[in-house]
Amino acid sequence: MENEYAPISDEVNVIARAVVAGAFKVHKALGPGLLESVYEICLCHELQKMGLKVKRQVNVPVVYDNIRFDAGFRLDLLVDEKVIVEIKSVDEMNPVFDAQILTYLRLTNIRLGLLINFNTPVIKKGIKRLIL
Repeated sequence: MENEYAPISDEVNVIARAVVAGAFKVHKALGPGLLESVYEICLCHELQKMGLKVKRQVNVPVVYDNIRFDAGFRLDLLVDEKVIVEIKSVDEMNPVFDAQILTYLRLTNIRLGLLINFNTPVIKKGIKRLIL
């Protein structure tokens, strides 16, 4: 089945590249092995230095049967209202992390998410791009 969606816009790709550049900078400075919250706050700082608007720990409601429920979902970072960033610091990535970010993309109507695992010797191997 062909993808019915338009390509990701240049604007969103520029934001995503900035997030990746920020992740590289944070990982280079701190290395692997710290808590997710440390990487989150440092990446947020890097992105804000680049002039991007970043929200941390954004509540994501679920709408079911035309009723809005605050189900306790929180995405780590929302960058310029266009890119979701989920931060991990784990030994091994789990397919449920992909499902988590895809759910956030569906619930927010945002197309692009980045899953970043900082607990890796080479950050390039810890970055995954997910598109809805």
